Amino acid sequence: MSSQQKQWYEALFENYSKQYDKECFTQGTAGECDFIEQEVAHDKRIRILDIGCGTGRHAIELTKRGYINVVGVDLSESQITRAKG
Repeated sequence: MSSQQKQWYEALFENYSKQYDKECFTQGTAGECDFIEQEVAHDKRIRILDIGCGTGRHAIELTKRGYINVVGVDLSESQITRAKG
């Protein structure tokens, strides 16, 4: 495979980032972040690593809530680009 040929997951998610945030499974972000906050005892100093962050919905929401050590990673460049806004 040449270095320019895309992996299957890159092709799958290349144009999906715009649709991703409209999917039904993304609609519970606020409640999911409420759960995360409870699990970390609302310690805003804690480091949070969002693996497979997609468009960054959890990382962005937690940052809005005052968590400053939040990092999101994803295999999809287009998802990360959208997360960066």
